[in-house]
Amino acid sequence: MTYASSATGLLLAAGRGTRFDPHGFSNKLLAPLADGTPVARAAAHQLLMSVPRVIAIVRPGAETLAHVLNNAGCDVIFSSDALRGMGASLAAGVRASHDAEGWIVALADMPWIATSTIEAVAQRLDAGASIVVPVYRGQRGHPVGFGAIHSDALAELDGDTGARSLLSLHEVTPVDVDDRGILADVDTREDLRG
Repeated sequence: MTYASSATGLLLAAGRGTRFDPHGFSNKLLAPLADGTPVARAAAHQLLMSVPRVIAIVRPGAETLAHVLNNAGCDVIFSSDALRGMGASLAAGVRASHDAEGWIVALADMPWIATSTIEAVAQRLDAGASIVVPVYRGQRGHPVGFGAIHSDALAELDGDTGARSLLSLHEVTPVDVDDRGILADVDTREDLRG
């Protein structure tokens, strides 16, 4: 870790991945990337390189994924609320780390985000920004940083809208990055090639 952030990482890993496998036979987060690394492990690695603690939120029944993320260095929590959507997953992670000084929220299906991008978001957050979003060529991406001031609002999120409501209600600090990875996720098997 080159930059020691005070933020806690939240890795949202409870999605169903229905576009990847409409029949639900496989978990896209366990699918191997070109180098053989599971998608979620690669995303966790990037986050763990930038923050001292990462909490991964998984859905009940995802024991294999939990094992992979635990072995990567994440603190894993199972959240039955996660079945209601991303907002509920995020809230579960915030409640599990209520004493955090801030959060860097990343998605487990986005394994190509550069460590330098995560560190840039963390630095702005640590410097006092309320909400920080990386921007690549005019497009907002992930991960998103939230200051501790948003703890209560984040802990009350539910459903699948995530924290979009907070982004529209509060001042957002953009961080321009040269990192297409902030927009690139794994939705289909073809996406595994990057």
